[in-house]
Amino acid sequence: MKKFLLIALAIASLQVVAQEQKKEGPKYHDEMMKLSAEEMATLQTKKMTLHLDLNDKQQKEIYVINLENAKLRKAHMEARKAKRQAGEKPSQEERVSIMNAQLDRKIEIKKKMKTILNEDQFAKWEEAQAKMAHKRNAGMKSKGDRRVKKMQKQ
Repeated sequence: MKKFLLIALAIASLQVVAQEQKKEGPKYHDEMMKLSAEEMATLQTKKMTLHLDLNDKQQKEIYVINLENAKLRKAHMEARKAKRQAGEKPSQEERVSIMNAQLDRKIEIKKKMKTILNEDQFAKWEEAQAKMAHKRNAGMKSKGDRRVKKMQKQ
């Protein structure tokens, strides 16, 4: 009887945890996109300051990088949204050029960060970047899994 009660309790608690909403969902993303590029850069810089213990000079230099990135991201997202609304999909060549541009940008940022941050801060930053990439890839995989299941139902 005790085992049955423990199993039932475990199953109930798993269901509650599984139903919790993640803040990384579409609603959170939409709210973040309503922010201006300056607000996004400020928030990101403050988060980095807390995580990496940046000094004032580093904060100013990283804010410039974050602002530039935020402006580029917003411009790309708006262009993508306009194309999506027009019913256009990027060709394979366009996708490859977009991915190359993104990778070039990441390499450039990494070089800049290496000059701004000390060794410990840079190692922490790289670790955080790897974790975010892993989260993104896991999210993309689950998004793909949901699409497959949706198509199978139809």
